[in-house]
Amino acid sequence: MPKKLLITEKPSVAMEFAKALKQQTTRKNGYLESNDWIITWCVGHLITMSYPEAYDEKLKFWRLDTLPFLPKEYKYEVIPTVKNQFDVVQGLLKREDVDEIYNAGDSGREGEYIQRLVFMMAKPNPNAKMKRVWIDSQTEEEILRGIKEAKDLSEYDSLSDSAYLRAKEDYLIGINFSRLLSIIYGRRLAKEVNEDKVSISVGRVMTCVLGMVVMREREIRNFIKTKYYKLIGEFGDESSKFNAEWKVNENSIMYNSPKLYNESGFKRLEDLKEFINYLKNKEAIITEVKKQKQKENPPLLFNLAEIQNECTKRFKIKPDETLEIIQNLYEKKLVTYPRTDARVLSTAVAKEITKNLNGIAKKFKDEEIQGFISKMIEEKYSTNLVKTKYVNDSKITDHYAIIPTGQGYENYEALPELQKNVYKLIVKRFIAIFYPPAEFNKINVTVNVENETFYASGKVCTKRGYLDILKPINDESDNAENESSNLDVLNTLKKGQSININNFESKDAETSPPNRYNSGSMILAMENAGKLIEEEELREQIKGAGIGTSATRAEIIKKLERIKYIDINNKTQIITPTQKGEKIFDIVNLSMPDMLNPKLTASWEKGLDMVAKKEIKPDIFMNKLENYIHTKIDKLVVKM
Repeated sequence: MPKKLLITEKPSVAMEFAKALKQQTTRKNGYLESNDWIITWCVGHLITMSYPEAYDEKLKFWRLDTLPFLPKEYKYEVIPTVKNQFDVVQGLLKREDVDEIYNAGDSGREGEYIQRLVFMMAKPNPNAKMKRVWIDSQTEEEILRGIKEAKDLSEYDSLSDSAYLRAKEDYLIGINFSRLLSIIYGRRLAKEVNEDKVSISVGRVMTCVLGMVVMREREIRNFIKTKYYKLIGEFGDESSKFNAEWKVNENSIMYNSPKLYNESGFKRLEDLKEFINYLKNKEAIITEVKKQKQKENPPLLFNLAEIQNECTKRFKIKPDETLEIIQNLYEKKLVTYPRTDARVLSTAVAKEITKNLNGIAKKFKDEEIQGFISKMIEEKYSTNLVKTKYVNDSKITDHYAIIPTGQGYENYEALPELQKNVYKLIVKRFIAIFYPPAEFNKINVTVNVENETFYASGKVCTKRGYLDILKPINDESDNAENESSNLDVLNTLKKGQSININNFESKDAETSPPNRYNSGSMILAMENAGKLIEEEELREQIKGAGIGTSATRAEIIKKLERIKYIDINNKTQIITPTQKGEKIFDIVNLSMPDMLNPKLTASWEKGLDMVAKKEIKPDIFMNKLENYIHTKIDKLVVKM
């Protein structure tokens, strides 16, 4: 009797598929089997690219005359530690009673690559139909939908091409340039960092990230604080005083004056005091009172980069820890697929979103969340998202944003506290999009003193809306209270009104350096690296590409820390470069500076995306890559 074979990425996922299929399975060595189905699993990567010495034993030694290393055909090998499971999977793929094979690997580029390598090495039964299961969560209905709607595997060939190319690109750049720079600069570097021997590790993405960290550190290190002085005026009568800040404009006697540091500050206190003397005994008139109502909508949903950044800020954990937690929540059926760049939902999901809400309302035993849901019901907040900014099919590639499934609560209580807190963050961000916007009253007042202009503003929240969920009152800053009290005074003022000048005083100010990256903000910086590119045309061309992918960014930061190119403070998650990291930066900056520029890395990432979308052929990408490596090595060898 013919059977269907289904392969997942790990054993725990295989168990969920078996449950969803409701099969009476027998546990065997490395797989489950029923009358109709065989369900097996990889354990992450089973196959890897072979080192150069597998092509030629002489390539074990790092020498200039063996570079560039650009094989015509690539060699792959089974990873020794997982050979037993590969043998199991290979045996099942070759079984003659298997007439359908379902690739149920992780629904992304890396998941596709893991399984395609297995198929390439195992050479499955040629008579079996090959299909691809693509799911957004591990709930029973989504698993069954994924199997029912599984497409022919060939429909994902372009994604597979992109995955193979990404691996070849990282492999070739890593091997060729790590060897080249180590040969040229290794001995000198070893002396400088006081080590016996140093190999220089270069990577397409990680070297660019190292560059961002070192450049930021040097910007901070070389920053010289500059003190300057602002002018604050106190106006109004005894019962309604308010402060306003002076700024220069073209009517001011200080317009274009060399005494100014910027539009609102003087370089020297003496010059400011002289200006105050000039303003004494002048008349103050309100020249503008601008009142407006503002609305602020809830933020977009979490993608992986956003939740990693949020968890670093709140819980001081590294991005790879956040990914591990959300992956676990995904496998426990509590949230949707984590490795996503999208912050919106698809139209199809939005139409069914009440299922997620109902699941939370009926099954999630959390008092705070239930309070938010109850208010939604009482106030009759709309759940129709389709025409809102939270639904946009054009901004989704592989998966929509991370949201709670409304299921899996049988697994919730056993979770560690941190995982529960991360889950609640995702739930709150999700529920917030159904809440109304926050509303504010804002007043801007302009005061004229002998053609010198002072500005005051006040803002107060009149309807909290979604802020009740995402910014509880006790989280609000003191500044919000000051702005609110200021509003009451400003609200009484009228245009054309003459007011008292009570006092002028100086306020010390100073410039401040940029902040260091922390492990969360680094992830966001990688995602938005295109913004660092100066050429507008190229910046637009690679918009949304960033450097690295949602699936790889955390691992890149982790690798830089592991090879001691950066340090990450465990308490604050602040990233600083090590001495070795800075030396490596200097070497790369001297020899091949474009490796430090997000432009190069992001444009390669864009190219991979174009291959996946069938906009360019894989051969074109590969030719460009090989030409790049040839050209770079030739230039560097000539310089020696």
